[in-house]
Amino acid sequence: MCGIAGVLGSEVSAAPLIANLAHRGPNGVRTEDGPGWSIGHARLSIIDLEGGWQPLHAAGGTVIGNGEIYNYVELTEAFGLKDRLTTGSDFEPLLHLYAMEGPKAFERLRGMYAFCLIGGDGRTWLVRDRFGIKPLYYTAGPDGLRFASEPRALTRGPMVQERARELLALNYTLGEETIFAGVRRLAPGAVVEVKDGRPSNTAHPREGAGPSDGSAWVPAFAGMSGSETKALQTLDAVLENSVMVHQRSDVPYGLFLSGGIDSTAIATLMSRLNARPVTAFTCGFDVAEARDERLQAEKVARALNLDWRETTFTEADFWRLAPQAAWAMDDPTSDYAILPTLKLAEAAKGTLTVVLSGEGGDELFGGYGRYRRALRPSWLGGRAAEPQVDAPMLADGGRSALTRWRASTAGIEGSLLKRSQAADIATWLPNDLLLKLDRCLMAVGLEGRTPFLDREVAAFANALPDRMKVRGRYGKWILRKWLERACPAADPWGKKKGFTVPVAAWIAPRAADIGPRLAQLKAVRETCDVDAVRSVFADDAYAAKRWSLLFFGLWSQIHLEDLEPTAALKTLLDD
Repeated sequence: MCGIAGVLGSEVSAAPLIANLAHRGPNGVRTEDGPGWSIGHARLSIIDLEGGWQPLHAAGGTVIGNGEIYNYVELTEAFGLKDRLTTGSDFEPLLHLYAMEGPKAFERLRGMYAFCLIGGDGRTWLVRDRFGIKPLYYTAGPDGLRFASEPRALTRGPMVQERARELLALNYTLGEETIFAGVRRLAPGAVVEVKDGRPSNTAHPREGAGPSDGSAWVPAFAGMSGSETKALQTLDAVLENSVMVHQRSDVPYGLFLSGGIDSTAIATLMSRLNARPVTAFTCGFDVAEARDERLQAEKVARALNLDWRETTFTEADFWRLAPQAAWAMDDPTSDYAILPTLKLAEAAKGTLTVVLSGEGGDELFGGYGRYRRALRPSWLGGRAAEPQVDAPMLADGGRSALTRWRASTAGIEGSLLKRSQAADIATWLPNDLLLKLDRCLMAVGLEGRTPFLDREVAAFANALPDRMKVRGRYGKWILRKWLERACPAADPWGKKKGFTVPVAAWIAPRAADIGPRLAQLKAVRETCDVDAVRSVFADDAYAAKRWSLLFFGLWSQIHLEDLEPTAALKTLLDD
């Protein structure tokens, strides 16, 4: 895990770009210039601590990458590369494969990654993993193409109001355009060749890279049958293998344990694969009515003999971390889960460097309640598995954002369940959940890994019949059935308590001060109905809407007006 940046098709140095990403690479920064290019790498050392420094050179090519290529061991063996390698880096085999196969080599990668490869054949590529676990942004102009792991390293245009309205309606923004004019995301799964400082192909040439139908985001899975017994056996083998490769690390690793199905499944397999107790961190809240699953997490931890560490999120943490979270999320998501994620990252720092997490389990195995609602007839409360938009601070209530969400997921094929899953995988997953995990952990120099978002796990999940994902009132049916035997302490059929961050309770005492001050901010005036903003903070009936506006106000001051995080918060509080 690290940060990358570069300038292609120009003699401009990448040094100022990568300097803005030093928090992603606490072990050091290196830059290198070549004919018509300049690249930089900020390193968080995970694999080959001494020899894995980038840029890497081999087989006539050069690469800088962010993330991990988990199957580098298997690729080295399969292609007889051991005697050619000069480092133990997981990215070096890629250069040899590219020299042998060209861009076809990218199809062989199993991992989370965003990289720039300058081949010995004179071709230059920007590539991002299939799910968009690792971020990559770029701008293209007369002075070449600039790319970076975070928009803060690039020259950013003014705020795009349509994206800001999406943020307030959906909690994240859609598509490849970002909230900054001129800054684009490289799409999940994209393989882009850069010629003369411009992207010459922004399509997704690899099979399985795009979300065009319900199965397009994964390769085919061989050997699947309708047998429940066979499915459970295969699930066990596939998940164990994924957790095994996600543990490849030369630094300490552990996990975030929420107490839910997904993180418990990962904890179960980590416990199986490690001789020593695995370190697990859980976060709860000090508000009585807040919902978390600490008791269940502790029960699982004791059953699996985990080294369990509990941390509590307090009201003081909220006011301390809210501006820090807004700083970390330069590509914004106002999902309130960024707050406990950042607190967990702080708690784990110093003990762990790599953290496994459960993102992707709901999307792959049909866990969300909205999937089950979508499968019911309308007379039983059924409705489409799409965002439920209610944004009183916007003139149209957020309807335009919902219209764009529908357009961005149009054309997806397959069963209703698969269409719903694929829509989330194309939108909510990369632009909210994975964005949150990347920024919150990298803000403190940790690497987050997601074993569910593995190509082999995804292939297995996609091949499952719908009845093994959703059955009756249960989502993730096959995972629950597996946990029933693998970890009975998980209580997989028990009623889920859920996870709710009590932001409304913490904001309420200061709402009367915050509302009028938010309404005066330039970005808020440009985006919102300011009278509605004041009403949201004056009427407790709108308490649930306050956090997204508070986040937006903090974010706009930090990223558009260049205020320090603490100063941004101070403008909104009467202290």
